[in-house]
Amino acid sequence: MAATMVKLAFPHHFFPQIQEPNFRLITKEPIKPTNRAHLGKHYSHCRSKNGNFSTISENNNGKIRSLIEEFNPEIPIEEAFTPPSSWYTDPDFYSHELDHIFYTGWHPVGYTDQIKEPRDFFTGRLGSIEYVVCRDEEGELHAFHNVCRHHASLVASGTGKSSCFVCPYHGWTYGLDGKLVKATRITGIKNFKANEMGLVPIRVATWGPFVLVNFEDGATPNEILDNKSVSHEWLGSAAEILSANGIDSSLDYVCRRVYTLECNWKVFCDNYLDGGYHVPYAHKGLASSLKLGSYSTEMYEKVSIQSCGGNKTGDSEEEFDRLGSKAFYAFVYPNFMINRYGPWMDTNLVLPLGPKKCQVIFDYFLDASLTDNVAFIGKCLEDSERVQVEDAFLCKSVQEGLESPAYNMGRYSPNVEMAMHHFHCLLHRNLTI
Repeated sequence: MAATMVKLAFPHHFFPQIQEPNFRLITKEPIKPTNRAHLGKHYSHCRSKNGNFSTISENNNGKIRSLIEEFNPEIPIEEAFTPPSSWYTDPDFYSHELDHIFYTGWHPVGYTDQIKEPRDFFTGRLGSIEYVVCRDEEGELHAFHNVCRHHASLVASGTGKSSCFVCPYHGWTYGLDGKLVKATRITGIKNFKANEMGLVPIRVATWGPFVLVNFEDGATPNEILDNKSVSHEWLGSAAEILSANGIDSSLDYVCRRVYTLECNWKVFCDNYLDGGYHVPYAHKGLASSLKLGSYSTEMYEKVSIQSCGGNKTGDSEEEFDRLGSKAFYAFVYPNFMINRYGPWMDTNLVLPLGPKKCQVIFDYFLDASLTDNVAFIGKCLEDSERVQVEDAFLCKSVQEGLESPAYNMGRYSPNVEMAMHHFHCLLHRNLTI
């Protein structure tokens, strides 16, 4: 597994582009050109295949329904079987997941330092959706589908500052508020309304240090969102608990590392949610720094929280101490992890790249008093890297096993894998046709 690292010397970072097929939206009626998105309500009727969206047939619906029903969330964990291996390997099931899990609800895509000043922007991709997030000249936050309304080229790439977005294909130009400000060589065009040809907006909000987007039901230009409502939709009653445990904007951004794993995105999530079960076997270095007997798990509407005491040894003032006295691990459904330990916070965003591949983006934040301590930062990142390499090996091994004809379903360890079972129940609820 190869990891790439973005160093502190670069103040702005972006979520990397995921190479999934572009999509074409199929609807029964032509869509009138407008600045309002018409995407969300169609996602449940389409699936991505060979670069385009197509209507799911009744036969395929029946297949997906059958796969979903192989897991029963009503059975208590002591008696329950895990979801079948087809949830982790089947291409049609994966397409169904994109529609019903990733194209609905709020999803973190970046952090507030990336769009701290007017004219800041960053781009990214989730499934088949290209997006750009920016602040306009007045500092207002916006998000748009990163697609030119002329012939579909991406209009922005990477991250940085800009006063506008100029399509590299034919020069159509958009303001940071999404409005079309220049359409080149359109003399003679009829029935053309520039105010209906702006970038298609996406709902965008912030919570603490995180930037969130919601692709569902489209958005209206300059829409004002209620942050309390967004917080409740994304985190439910766990929002206050996260804030109380140091998940906030007080830490300084340090760096990013990006990993590509040869496994279904849920394999990585399952590994994170096993209540520390695998830690003494797979992460012996990490295990020595934790009081695994103190491991506890709590579940909320869309969040599960695992916590564990630190196991600091020795009395030397110079002793290396990355984890501190307590490690706090929050999983935000469906694919975001927030880890708070000692002076550190790191986040893990798991992005699906296909039925058998995913990308995990690690962003690291640190107490401002330690950002000049190069040796401390280097040692911490080295230890973190070791854990990620170990997890990548495990996840690849699990994916290979899931494809074996000898395996279909497994069982849960009732006293430690509660958060994993909770995750699977939430998946079932969202996936049910």
